[in-house]
Amino acid sequence: MTDPWWKKSVVYQIYPRSFADADGDGMGDLRGIIDHLDHLAELGVDVLWLSPVYPSPQDDNGYDISDYQNIEPLFGTLEIFDELLAGAHARNMKIIMDLVVNHSSAEHRWFQESRSSTDNPKRDWYWWRPARPGMEPGAPGAEPTNWGSIFGGPSWEYDEKTGEYYLHLFSTKQPDLNWENPEVRQAVYAMMRWWLDRGVDGFRMDVINMISKDVNLPDGRLTAGSPYADGSAAFIGGPRLHEFLQEMHHEVFEGRDGLLTVGEMPGVTVDEAVLHTDPVRHEVDMVFQFDHVWVDCGPDPWLIVPLQLTALKAILGRWQAGLADVGWNSLYWNNHDQPRVLSRYGDDSPAHRSASAKMLGTVLHLHRGTPYVYQGEELGMTNYPFGGIDEFRDIEALGRYRQAVELEGRTPEEVLTVLRARGRDNARTPMQWDDSPHGGFTTGTPWLPVNPNHAEINAKAQRADPDSVFHYYRRLIELRKTEPAVAGGDFTMLLPHDERVYAFTRRLGSTELLVIGNFSGVEAHAAIDGWDGAELLLTNLEPPAGGLHLAPWQAVVYRRSV
Repeated sequence: MTDPWWKKSVVYQIYPRSFADADGDGMGDLRGIIDHLDHLAELGVDVLWLSPVYPSPQDDNGYDISDYQNIEPLFGTLEIFDELLAGAHARNMKIIMDLVVNHSSAEHRWFQESRSSTDNPKRDWYWWRPARPGMEPGAPGAEPTNWGSIFGGPSWEYDEKTGEYYLHLFSTKQPDLNWENPEVRQAVYAMMRWWLDRGVDGFRMDVINMISKDVNLPDGRLTAGSPYADGSAAFIGGPRLHEFLQEMHHEVFEGRDGLLTVGEMPGVTVDEAVLHTDPVRHEVDMVFQFDHVWVDCGPDPWLIVPLQLTALKAILGRWQAGLADVGWNSLYWNNHDQPRVLSRYGDDSPAHRSASAKMLGTVLHLHRGTPYVYQGEELGMTNYPFGGIDEFRDIEALGRYRQAVELEGRTPEEVLTVLRARGRDNARTPMQWDDSPHGGFTTGTPWLPVNPNHAEINAKAQRADPDSVFHYYRRLIELRKTEPAVAGGDFTMLLPHDERVYAFTRRLGSTELLVIGNFSGVEAHAAIDGWDGAELLLTNLEPPAGGLHLAPWQAVVYRRSV
């Protein structure tokens, strides 16, 4: 049986509002993406994942959708979208859309009808509940459950018009759709078919493992220092999730070839991911898990925990082993919700920035799975030097800051220290195309400032430099297409207790690859025997002088026949 095409592919995520602005209004747009398709084709990626481009009030930067079958005017029109789709296809790149159907915008006509009266036909399209018995509607503590919103505050919003509360796991302007209602599911499936008929090549499904809730909506356990409880046990991997995903496959994807389906699933376990990605179960092709980007987060969310490399290896190794025989991994360091990995797990100082970016890319791309490149990762873009809270734009950062300072008694600087390192705005600063004002992103005023280091880190300079991060990523992507062991080989973790060196092998038939990355700013030795005389396939620095002695932040890939 032939392996699916996406096992040898690389996906590139575009955050449209920050990618390229073609009309000078300070906001990225579809025309800007079209203007840079050749950059993506030269990089060698196979799939473009677009973060939401649908009409939206932009409360959560487009993840609050008010019309699922149109294009946000800030970004363009359906006709321009069709032009983008055709341009990508002409360059042998597919496009997948961001599917956000756990919740809609409060401005979506579905919700407007739902909140109009308690007997409206769409009332049950969302989660409406009365106040707790014996409590005054709208009063503190009268919410139907004690759950906290992921963006801070309670997860229920009181609606005076009908005297009930609606559930919103995220922003108050992102009410949760009720997937228990078959009319909701059929409306979503019809919308998905509409986009596939238009030529879209699949979907990345936002928090898709939250669509099934425990209909009893039980209270969660409160933790010290927080006024709200974690209710995730009632909505992460809910009782009908597998049923809903299998129904979606039957209704939308069955009989269509060449598509890619990716489920973002916070809190998913390895065993659950095996079920979700087992091809005979017809759910999704791969999932996004979060274990490896939570490894530097402790029980106190306002403390920075240094990266422990052995913990990172244990997590990624567990996922490699768990999906070795059934299912498939998605591989990522960065996305629109994560800080820049170079500033997080690497070294973004000028002395080590380039080597560190290349090493991180090598380790990620040589794992078993489909790699994802987030815009600017191929340039080694870094976190932004944020000052005060007034420089942040992300609704999550602002909401959590208010809750931590006003309700939990944290100091502003304590909270800002974490937001500067972990805030989502780090990933959302505009793409750095050249060294001109605003990095070539816009001729106007950008919606979020461009990182000041764009004078040194930009696409124009890197495309002209054969030793750049950009051209190294090109070689990584090409290696996946030319060496079958990269996509198809098995995985064996080496040196699991080493706190500096990340090492593993990939083997397919008689070909074995050895991959080593030095996650430190000092020289390190990889105590691995038997590779003398092996072919050096790739390195980000000068080849090791003798044995497996690595310079700071060095990566090497060897190949041998066994």
